[in-house]
Amino acid sequence: MPKNLWNDQDAAGLSPLDLLAYRSRLLAADRSVVNIFGGNTSVKSIERDHLGRAVNVLWVKGSGADMATCTGKDFAGLKLDEVLPLMEREAMSDEEMIAYLARCQFEPNRPRQSIETLLHAFTPHPHVDHTHPDAIIALACAERGEAAAREVFGEAMVWAPYLRPGFALSKRIGLLLRAHPEATCVIMGKHGLITWGNDAKSSYHSTIAHIQRAEDALREAEKRVFGLSRVNEALEKLTLGISKHTRETIAAAVMPTLRGAVTAQRKAIVTFDDGEDILRFLTRHDAKELSQVGAACPDHLVHTKRVPLFVEWDGKDVEQLKAALKEGVAQYVARYAEYFNRFNRDPGIKMADPAPRVILVPGLGMFNTGRDATQADVARQLYHRAVAVMELCTRVDRFTSLDERDSFDIEYWPLELYKLTLRPPDRELAGRVAFITGAASGIGRATAKRLAQEGAHVVIADINLAGAREVADDIVQTHGSKRAIAVACNVTREDEVAAAFMTACLQYGGVDIVVNNAGIATSAPIEETTLADWNRNMDILATGYFLVAREAFRVMKQQGRGGSIIFICSKNSVYAGKNAAAYSAAKAAELHLARCLAEEGGASGIRVNSVLPDAVLQGSGIWSSRWREERAKNYGIRPEELEAYYAARTTLKVNVFPEDVAEAVLFFASDRSLKTTGAMLTVDGGVAAAYGR
Repeated sequence: MPKNLWNDQDAAGLSPLDLLAYRSRLLAADRSVVNIFGGNTSVKSIERDHLGRAVNVLWVKGSGADMATCTGKDFAGLKLDEVLPLMEREAMSDEEMIAYLARCQFEPNRPRQSIETLLHAFTPHPHVDHTHPDAIIALACAERGEAAAREVFGEAMVWAPYLRPGFALSKRIGLLLRAHPEATCVIMGKHGLITWGNDAKSSYHSTIAHIQRAEDALREAEKRVFGLSRVNEALEKLTLGISKHTRETIAAAVMPTLRGAVTAQRKAIVTFDDGEDILRFLTRHDAKELSQVGAACPDHLVHTKRVPLFVEWDGKDVEQLKAALKEGVAQYVARYAEYFNRFNRDPGIKMADPAPRVILVPGLGMFNTGRDATQADVARQLYHRAVAVMELCTRVDRFTSLDERDSFDIEYWPLELYKLTLRPPDRELAGRVAFITGAASGIGRATAKRLAQEGAHVVIADINLAGAREVADDIVQTHGSKRAIAVACNVTREDEVAAAFMTACLQYGGVDIVVNNAGIATSAPIEETTLADWNRNMDILATGYFLVAREAFRVMKQQGRGGSIIFICSKNSVYAGKNAAAYSAAKAAELHLARCLAEEGGASGIRVNSVLPDAVLQGSGIWSSRWREERAKNYGIRPEELEAYYAARTTLKVNVFPEDVAEAVLFFASDRSLKTTGAMLTVDGGVAAAYGR
């Protein structure tokens, strides 16, 4: 049920454009009213141009903006008196329309106008809302859509049969409204709702009131169709006896297999959702049939594809589910290629990635894929809306959708393809997941930020969870939602390492890059080295690196797409440090483990390389002031002389910083080193290892 969120105090004193943005955000605050990135709103106002002349201006939400977060700068402004003469045209291509509207701009440097700009211009009201409410689309997608909608709205509604958005649809609606001035709304078949008002508040209230009317009618229909026992039966079947924890455990176990299958042509992130509405939908006897009818709304198609992949499962055999997912994706890809080849007539259009965006598994939930976590989440959100529409629609009628031809025309619409050309090119690590231990400080933190800068999604694993969260939050703030997560991980604990990788799989679908970086530093002569010191070095630097690498191998082999593992060793790995037997021996073991794994991983495309830094002090969480004092003592110099040495290195620009090591890690993590494994790269500022040891 949509809430009326209008607040006169918040709206008071706002300019027409800011009031439009305010109204838009209120509407999109409820995703059952406005799809993510969907819908558009407008206002017609009188503005002064640069010469002080009064101009009738149409402000309309620009292409690609999300109404939920929009501000005044997200709206295109057009000179309305130059736009309205287009009503006299008989026909106009999309390209002609866009070129014409570009010449009607009121202000420069405004967003590109939406394909539905003319819909707002030709609607003869000052304030117009175009939304995609679940309840309205449920009526619009009914087999007897116009009759079903007429039963709710009577003669107050104008019905517009489905046409792809553009000039023809906009003119048809403009003519219908001029022929029916008494109308209070337009319902577009298989598309959405148009409402209006004389001011911003009345327009908003009209939208909410029409949605409420549709929801009330559908609620009454539910009472007639479904008895209480049927609803309770569905709730009992909801989870097929599988607890949420078990569902997540199973999902994490199969997601690397699924991710490997969907990334045959493009790197992708995979997410999981077991929301109650999804689980309930999947208990329906007709869930598979409904899911294959088509998209609930044209706006969904670009993000969800026409239909999801539906994978049936007995709820018990996880290995059988892995096999079913792999086979299901292969069949889906083949069907999609056939669909593309059947309708495409333009040799200049390339087929989009054919892998599914939505994968449904009864009893378990929904998986979503995307080129990054944000895009996967868009598909997730939109399929929740699709489920709501299908369930609402089937209360009154048979659910229908666009046919394959119309679906193809939306999916490969030149204007949608043009939007893709405006997208910045993918960065070097786009679509990849990096798992970094010891990432709350020093080298780990610098590496996490550098890999995120190149497009990677980053798992910040550290025994210091608070510090890990701080790094993850910083990456999210800089690079966007879901770009990093923090996990607690003591690398010496087998269960914690396994749990950390499970979290990575559940959040992103798997891992592509693992940076084994967790560290410790001790310095003492051998006779002063305790067994506890020795064991702690070995536990963290040898056993810990083994546990992380082992889990990485398991996930990467399951994905079947190779991977890159980078060990952060030390020059002590190959050149023993004075009074550092425990540390140097553990680092040597670590390095040799890396070289062993390089041999073992080669057949699976898993590359294992090592970075050997020397004396990276800035920002480090392992080099304490006590270590500096011990190091100076070991060299027979005063602490201030050691500081002077490092100061001199800084002056010569040879001091090693965590960021320098991060660059070396990036080299091994990226495809630049695609044919390199078992290598060692020193990062020492050009100073010989023997100095000061």
